[in-house]
Amino acid sequence: MSGAEPGPEDLKIITLARSARARVAAAEGAAVRDETGRTYAASAVALPSLRLSALRLAVAMAVSSGAASLEAAALVSDGTDLDPADLAAVRDAGPAAVIFHTATDGTVRETLLP
Repeated sequence: MSGAEPGPEDLKIITLARSARARVAAAEGAAVRDETGRTYAASAVALPSLRLSALRLAVAMAVSSGAASLEAAALVSDGTDLDPADLAAVRDAGPAAVIFHTATDGTVRETLLP
């Protein structure tokens, strides 16, 4: 599904997600914004004993920091599809959150509205 164009605050989390990915040359990067405007950025983790997608890690960081809900999320990846488990994590923490899936250059591929 497609939806609204990203606003200035949405572009900020897209940029943070791109930066998180680039910083460690990860397969994907993500960022989320909570109800107070705080942002959390993460890259995918691929250790022998721990694998976390960037989006699930960003959600976990927000929740573990006390976020009551999420307003928006951004995932930057080469992939064309969003993982259903990633979507579920965002919806668990922010049922009304908008989700932006972007290419590595920041071009929005898909916007998922609640």
